[in-house]
Amino acid sequence: MNRVLILNGPNLNLLGTRQPEVYGATTLAMIEDACRAHGETIGLNVTCLQSNHEGVMIDAIHAAKGTQDGLIINAGAYTHTSIALMDAVSSVAIPTIEVHLSNIHAREEFRHRSYLARVALGQICGFGAVGYHLALDALKAHLEPT
Repeated sequence: MNRVLILNGPNLNLLGTRQPEVYGATTLAMIEDACRAHGETIGLNVTCLQSNHEGVMIDAIHAAKGTQDGLIINAGAYTHTSIALMDAVSSVAIPTIEVHLSNIHAREEFRHRSYLARVALGQICGFGAVGYHLALDALKAHLEPT
């Protein structure tokens, strides 16, 4: 069974209460539980981690090399600022899908740039929590093509 790390960045621990008009009412715990259940259904072993700290996220990406077969990352605001996260993803060469709950391209101009998009297989944004399921399905198809 392929192993997938879902890595969530800053402020995503506040989901459900933080700007529900933008991010919805679903909590991060609910998203993680649903992702583990969906992963089990499609044959992926899903591990979840959230950190508000860039260095912790980089360490998690480094630790994923050799232990995880895929990575799904919602780097929050670090998406638009962190060359270090981009370099970490690039350095470990793990198939990666970038996820955002909101449509970052329909929001403020500064959110339109994603450093992670340069090194990810693809980006899923604007579908709320369902985006994580879409990312799991896409990663499964990439890891186990039919």
